[in-house]
Amino acid sequence: MKVSEAIKNRHSVRAFLNNPVSTELIKELLEQSSRCPSGGNLQPWKIYVINKDSMNDFLKFQSEWSEPETPAYDIYPRDLKEPYKSFSKKVGEQMYGSLGIARDDKEARWKQVFKNYEFFGAPAALFCFVDRQMGPPQWSDLGMFLQTFMLLAQEHGLDTCAQEIWSMKQESVSKFLNVDDSQMIFCGMAIGYKDQEAPINQFRTERQNIEDWCKII
Repeated sequence: MKVSEAIKNRHSVRAFLNNPVSTELIKELLEQSSRCPSGGNLQPWKIYVINKDSMNDFLKFQSEWSEPETPAYDIYPRDLKEPYKSFSKKVGEQMYGSLGIARDDKEARWKQVFKNYEFFGAPAALFCFVDRQMGPPQWSDLGMFLQTFMLLAQEHGLDTCAQEIWSMKQESVSKFLNVDDSQMIFCGMAIGYKDQEAPINQFRTERQNIEDWCKII
């Protein structure tokens, strides 16, 4: 698969088949992804993989967790301005619309949101952590690492969904993974094979025209 094909085919999958994923394949893709750009070669990513029995153990652990949790960071800026606010609203309309969930059906919407915490049925997942001393430049390294992994996953027939919503579960995830306080969670990522028939996997987000965000001088 060409890189351009992987970019075109990759999208956030929110309904997975229960087909098993090779842990060795995930490890291989992670090793390849570590060749992504990294300022000063700091390689700030800390990755934790759960699969098979550890996935079952993690989901059980999450279902039994009852202590309050503090979000690791604000996923979106507060008082999000335009046009970003409209972009976010649009993708929500597309996603819930694909499922036939009405705008005022709050219960159904919350049920869909909580599927994030089951990795949308994916059999494998990873968590990306970073040392707390790192700043925005190193966070950009995380993004390049994760994008590289997602494109390599496409090459090997795997689908993914990067999930910043796991930043809301920092205490429970850190406890299960035995991560010390020097590290903070950035995101989780569902890994598996998408359900081709699931309605939620049929829509694609829109992108702005290049003229709206690029100025060639």
